[in-house]
Amino acid sequence: MNTLRQSLEEYLDLRRRLGFKLRDPGQQLPHFVRFMERRRAPYITQALALEWAQQCSSTNPAHWAQRLRFVRGFARHRSATDPRTEIPVEGLLPHRFKRARPYPYTEAEIRDLMRAALTLPPRGSLRPWTYYNLIGLLSVSGLRFGEACNLELRDVDLQEGILSIRSGKFGKSRLVPLHPSTCEQLAGYPARRKRFLAGRPCTYFFTSLAGTRLPDAATHKTFRALTRSIGLGISEDGYWPRMHDLRHRFATQTLLRWYRSGTDPERSLPILSAYLGHAHPSDTYWYLSNNPELMREAMNRLEHRWEGHP
Repeated sequence: MNTLRQSLEEYLDLRRRLGFKLRDPGQQLPHFVRFMERRRAPYITQALALEWAQQCSSTNPAHWAQRLRFVRGFARHRSATDPRTEIPVEGLLPHRFKRARPYPYTEAEIRDLMRAALTLPPRGSLRPWTYYNLIGLLSVSGLRFGEACNLELRDVDLQEGILSIRSGKFGKSRLVPLHPSTCEQLAGYPARRKRFLAGRPCTYFFTSLAGTRLPDAATHKTFRALTRSIGLGISEDGYWPRMHDLRHRFATQTLLRWYRSGTDPERSLPILSAYLGHAHPSDTYWYLSNNPELMREAMNRLEHRWEGHP
């Protein structure tokens, strides 16, 4: 019989072949297996799964429930070869998923963030220009952070003003057009990047000081430091302004322009949904329901229709 470690490798490999990226489960489940090995436990039990899930340093019940969900999926796979396996039942760590409230960046705050990026150390290196251009691109393109960091040189056509997003979320690929002004702003970065790398091979458009893809954790940490440096603080909900909130801002600003220009947002929403790479238009509707300014525009349009059609 395979060990838990071997079974986990098979499980992750199988799921990835089916198209699942498993970034978080792929990081967390090896910790669970090591926990089981330290306990000399020959098979998964509900009690051990619960104990491990709640060992997380975070006290957020949502994190505990997520860790238990990862184990539940692995346990279902393991039970096919080891009938002693106990699959943790649903509802053991109930929680209600709560989206982080997006921070509504202003134009001035985005400019301040970009100016602050140019002061990042080490001075004279590529790093300030990398963050300057990354923040600028995220604010005007609606890209996900991971999509921007995964861009390779072959994916960025500044002559045609097209970004190629390959295997984005849910494995979807798409083309993202850029405004000429965005292409002008980005135009100087490839030359700076080339001088910095000095012949070192790196296919990623945005490059770390090590000449590799920007590391997720360090990039988010740097962005948080930039938000603090311009005076932005933690929200009442306990969240810092995030890079992902730039995507939210792009979507809401697009919808606001449509409302104010007389465009029918209901008909145009599938276009925005495809542009953002959403799996379903309903995912895009969330931006409407979570923005008071958009809700006011929607109510004004509804009232106008009622007045015109008694």
